[in-house]
Order: sequence, then C-alpha cells, then structure tokens
Amino acid sequence: MKIKFITLNFWKGGILFNAAIKFIKQEAPDILVLQEVIDSRDSLARLKKTLVEYRGSAFAPMFFDTTQTRQVEWGNAVFSRLPLQVKKTVFYDIPYGEFKEDQGDQHDYSLVPRNLQQVTVQLASGPINVFNTHGIWGPGKGGDNPRRLAMSRTIIQHVKDKSRVILAGDFNTRSSTRTIKNIEGDLTNVFKDGLKTSFNMKRKTNPGYGQAVVDLIFVSPDIKVVDHYCPQVDVSDHLPLVCILEV
Repeated sequence: MKIKFITLNFWKGGILFNAAIKFIKQEAPDILVLQEVIDSRDSLARLKKTLVEYRGSAFAPMFFDTTQTRQVEWGNAVFSRLPLQVKKTVFYDIPYGEFKEDQGDQHDYSLVPRNLQQVTVQLASGPINVFNTHGIWGPGKGGDNPRRLAMSRTIIQHVKDKSRVILAGDFNTRSSTRTIKNIEGDLTNVFKDGLKTSFNMKRKTNPGYGQAVVDLIFVSPDIKVVDHYCPQVDVSDHLPLVCILEV
C-alpha cells in the first residue's frame, strides 16, 4: 500500500493558515504531522474543522503559554485519513510546564519543553508507528550539544526494535550533526544530503537559515521510499517535506 506523508512546522499556530490549508488540500496526504500547533479556536480547532476528511487526529502539548489573554497549549499534532490510536508522548528533559515569554526569556527558546509524540495508524496490512517531534532549540546554531545528543538517544530508545516506523518533524538540529547521525544508525534519512535548506527564506532575514536543514523524515528499513520532494511554497517560515511511501 502506498501512502503520502507530509511534515510541516505550522509556524506559531498557523500565521499563514489559509495558504497552508490550501497546500495541504492540494497535496492530500494520508498522514500529516505538524509542529507549533496551538490548542485554540484559531489553530487546532480550526484545523479540525477544516480538515474534516481526516478520520483521526491527536495533539501532544509541550507547554502552556501565558502571553495571551488566556493560557493556551502549544504542541505537535497528527492528522490521518486512516484510523489512528494515541500511544504515548515522551518529554526529552524539560517536563511539560509554563513558558513565560512575557517575563524576559522570550529569546531563550532552549527553555521550552520539547517532546516526542507517538501514534499508530492502522493500515489494511497492519499498524505503522508514527513519531512526530519538535526538537531541542539552541544554542550553537543547530550544532551538537549534550541535550541534543541525549534527545537522539531518547528517540532511538523509542524507535528501535519497532517495525514500520516513520519519524518526522522539526528537529531544531542541523542534519550534519552527530545527533542526527545517531538516529541514522537505526532509520533511513529520506532527504539525506538532498536539501540546501528546509526554511522558507521569504520569511527569514538571517541568511544563515539558507544553509540549514532541520526538518527531517526518517523511515525504518521495512518501508520503501517511492518518491520525496520539498515544495517551494510560502505556507510557513519552514518548507514542507513530502514523501510517498510503500508499506
């Protein structure tokens, strides 16, 4: 069975919501994983209302934000046209909690809790394990550090010995790092060395982003990659990644 899979950083709950939805509808993925989704009327609720063709969805909150008029949760989300079952959410090192941007730490996103969301999607041939993550941020311009290396070990711990695995998301870590190479020891990096950047440079002013690949898709050896591409579309400050997989 062939399935289409997309990962996209949704950019602060959907700053370019209409453009992102138009793109998703055109591509019509079977499984969609998103990062930076907000559990609010204008983000998660609007996604569920708009993506009515998706039979299953799951939201994994990372933290709650106190910068708005009420507390809202930020996290990762999975949408599936096929039956979906929530398995678990694992935090890397900082547990779920409050991130107070209004108290002066708005530039230290290393303090944001990050997690690994796991769901299973049921195909006619059996389940596949889908992992969605938003990785640990800086410092170090996307390079290795002890926390990111520990993150890779946590990911490996949860994907190893599992069959039919898809791991994707915004890893906040450059693809050339030991952190990512650790994961490549167990899974295939679908876009390995094939991208110059995974950022939408129309939305970035720092030219360094033009040489940074932080959005990635990995699959286990028992999943065949039929096709993969990175559409150059203005739907977020990141670019979406698309792949066709045979399971």
